[in-house]
Amino acid sequence: MHRFDYVAPRSLDETLATLNHWGADARLLAGGTDLLVQMKEGRRTPRCVVSLHHLPGIAGIRAEDGGLWIGARTTMAEVSEHLMAGAVLPGYLGLAEGAGLVGSIQIRNLATVGGNLCNAAPSADVAPPLMTLGARAIIAGPGGQKSMSLEDFFRGPGQTALEPTQLLLGVRVPAPVARSGSAYLRHTPRAWMD
Repeated sequence: MHRFDYVAPRSLDETLATLNHWGADARLLAGGTDLLVQMKEGRRTPRCVVSLHHLPGIAGIRAEDGGLWIGARTTMAEVSEHLMAGAVLPGYLGLAEGAGLVGSIQIRNLATVGGNLCNAAPSADVAPPLMTLGARAIIAGPGGQKSMSLEDFFRGPGQTALEPTQLLLGVRVPAPVARSGSAYLRHTPRAWMD
């Protein structure tokens, strides 16, 4: 692994200033389950790693405007456990099931919703349920915050609409349609731990 600077900002303004300074040479770190592997394999070589661990307001799940707010630093374990607990409408079950299929227990305890979405892997397990539910990405950047549909957020495999000076704060998920439900079935030729 190559040398890099490590920054752990404690506010959104400080995070955005760091991204503005480093631009495309910076990578954001939340759970690290993808980034650290990519760095170890030499597929990513950021000059600066920006930790989101001290950034307030981007972790957790809460009811908001009849739907849900899911922070970008919320882990897959938190999503699965919170939604499977039956505390929400059955329409969110597919999202809980998708989050519950990510990696192993150890990975689910680290992997984040933001990382899963920002990696834009075709195999991302929370992207299809969130898109089906009509979730919107909430993005912060130098010009303030904006909301974007996930259909517009994804630009292709490994590509999102995020600029180097922007970060995903979380997703807003509208309430499911009345008397609806959902499920998530994954088709894959490999086992979880391959």
